[in-house]
Amino acid sequence: MFGNWKKLMSGFILSFVFLTGTVSANGLNLNGLGGKAVSMGGAFTGLADDFSLVYWNPAGAGFLSRPLFGASATDLMPTNRYEVTFEPETSIAAKTKFSHYLGFLVAYYQPVSERLTLGVGFYTPSKFGTNWKGEDFKPITNEVAYDWSSRISLMTLSPLIAWKVTDRISLGVTFNLNYGEMKMSLWPGELEISPGVYADPGQYEEGLHGFGWGLTFGLLAKPVDWLSFGLTVKTPSAIKFRSKVNMYDLSAIGYPVSSEVRREIKWPWFIGGGVSIKPVEKLTLNADLQWSGWSKLKNITTCYLDPLWADLMAANGADVIPLNWEDVWQVRFGAEYRLSQHFALRAGYYLDPAAGPDETLNVLLPTFDCQGITVGFGYDWKGLSISWGFEYLSGKNRQAAYELGADDSFEPVMPGTYKMYQVVPSVSVSYKF
Repeated sequence: MFGNWKKLMSGFILSFVFLTGTVSANGLNLNGLGGKAVSMGGAFTGLADDFSLVYWNPAGAGFLSRPLFGASATDLMPTNRYEVTFEPETSIAAKTKFSHYLGFLVAYYQPVSERLTLGVGFYTPSKFGTNWKGEDFKPITNEVAYDWSSRISLMTLSPLIAWKVTDRISLGVTFNLNYGEMKMSLWPGELEISPGVYADPGQYEEGLHGFGWGLTFGLLAKPVDWLSFGLTVKTPSAIKFRSKVNMYDLSAIGYPVSSEVRREIKWPWFIGGGVSIKPVEKLTLNADLQWSGWSKLKNITTCYLDPLWADLMAANGADVIPLNWEDVWQVRFGAEYRLSQHFALRAGYYLDPAAGPDETLNVLLPTFDCQGITVGFGYDWKGLSISWGFEYLSGKNRQAAYELGADDSFEPVMPGTYKMYQVVPSVSVSYKF
């Protein structure tokens, strides 16, 4: 079994370098931005009443009567574990290093008339990574402690326009210019350079970047003062990544040590609906149902422009890798209770199912069925608002084993036990002029 695993590892791990170990919640996306929204479990589509609305529902800007500026920061701190035993004397018990993955959101809105509001937001809808302890993988890396680390980020610049159709209904839209970055270092496994002949290519490194664009449409309605509901639709955005990858030890077998690479990744359709009710003066209750169309992410193709690399990767099955992801539904709940005119307590809960199946589970892409618990508080004084939020995300343990596919070949899975949890503090400051 140990020999089969090392051979299979060479066939798929390189094609997972665009996705990293903490892609464990909401597909490739963060679970929210903005201290107030995050502390209410991300159930914010039907409320969208602070500066983070550019992320949640751009129609919320239509109800602004004063200029608004705000900024927030979030710190994703994940812990992943991976355990597997091949035979009594060969096992792995790996744990990621303590790492920080910082996200942000900055936005400004300017009402230009009673009905029209313009704005712009700059934020990170995706920001995460993994940083494994290389010595933990020495049993399958020829006793060399390679660097196993990665980082992926997506930064979005979103000009916004919102129109208050009536005193109770607003529409909004943003144009989303997306810039993505991916960095990765790992050991790709032994590669088959000719039938039955394998070579160790050493450390693999890449740093890719690319652009894409999409749109976000929003609707926010307030039929009565104590009730509002919203709808948000985000179109797909294909990021075309490109740069150079390196495997320095390939020179020992006469191959170039680097190759230009092209890779396209599509962030899918997103549809979210939410409702916000105020049963009593001091209490606000929110609920969201959100859908992401990850089933379009069936396979990932990596194009190596150097012909020798292209042949080598194709021969090892590293140029096209199946993911077989599925569409997912998130259910979110949040609450806010105002202790006074200035202070508010907030809490939330959400369910986030895994997009990926067992047969494509991998240490660089372990997806989990997650539960998120959030808490926070807010302080308001005149036009100033300060919000703090804390999120704890717990993933259900997953067990993966070798499985035979329809053609009696093994599915591209790294067998073993996968565990995960995350803590995510966030803080926001905004001011209405």
